Amino acid sequence: MTTIAVAIICKTPSPGKSKTRLSPPLPPEDCAEISGCFIADLAATIAGLSEGGDAPGYAVYTPVGSQEELRHLLPDGFGLVPQGEGDLGRRLDQGITDLLAQGHAGAILVNSDSPTLPRHILRAAVQALKSGDNAVISPALDGGYTLIGLSRPHPELFADIPWSTDTVYSLTLERARKIGVPVISLDPWYDVDDARSYAMLEDELDGRPLPFSAAGQPVQEAPRTRAFVRRRQTVMAS
Repeated sequence: MTTIAVAIICKTPSPGKSKTRLSPPLPPEDCAEISGCFIADLAATIAGLSEGGDAPGYAVYTPVGSQEELRHLLPDGFGLVPQGEGDLGRRLDQGITDLLAQGHAGAILVNSDSPTLPRHILRAAVQALKSGDNAVISPALDGGYTLIGLSRPHPELFADIPWSTDTVYSLTLERARKIGVPVISLDPWYDVDDARSYAMLEDELDGRPLPFSAAGQPVQEAPRTRAFVRRRQTVMAS
């Protein structure tokens, strides 16, 4: 069976070190808690995706030594791969390389900031990598990308990219054209990494449709994230 690894690239939650751009409005302890909710919900979505056996789930994690704490957030059967050293580009390239070395025909890295990422986007990414030597990307609303997948390593795709800017996605497409890697772009989604995007998450979980979501697609349930948001809304209203 052709398998495509689907991995969350993540940091094991820790107060003061997780989701710091969400503080404020959240205190550091809540930032760590919601980070764990995001990882757990996204991992559950990936686990459901992989029930057919063609999309095994992984966490590409940091810091080394935190794997036992991280395992509490992951479904049984999830693989653990430590992140490499260097900037984000080098760590993304190393993560792809390490997953492909497990014998998979492709590898997808998903950021840990999108707890409601729809399953249909992940499934489309898996199918795209089965179609040949190409890259697959789901753009993020902030100009980055929610996921990127490759069927073989292309370190040039990640080199000298100005990470955490609104040009990451466009520059990655330009780089792919220069090195001759076909790109399949999927539906966009959003990262929850500041007060504005947290408000967008609240809107989505309250049932208000997002303008960029595909018509008729159900909201990915994200139960742990939903419980956190509901609890915080109750506290703020009291």
